[in-house]
Amino acid sequence: MTELGTLERVDLRDIWATEAQDFTPWLAQEHNLNALASVLGFDLELEAQEQDVGPFRADILCKNMDDGTWVLIENQLERTDHIHL
Repeated sequence: MTELGTLERVDLRDIWATEAQDFTPWLAQEHNLNALASVLGFDLELEAQEQDVGPFRADILCKNMDDGTWVLIENQLERTDHIHL
């Protein structure tokens, strides 16, 4: 019989101390980005990380390969607020 692991609640900051230097590069890895894209129903291709987009900075910038549109990912490890978005 196949043995399965057990899910465990962890403090996200114990895994990724910072968003820009730790979480963003992890999420932008091909297998992690593909997992996110699969859930969203997109075929994403990474274009850039921490990219200036107009007066703002995108954590992750991707191209939707299905229709050529841009997808901007603003990741957060903490609660959202109006200033951050």
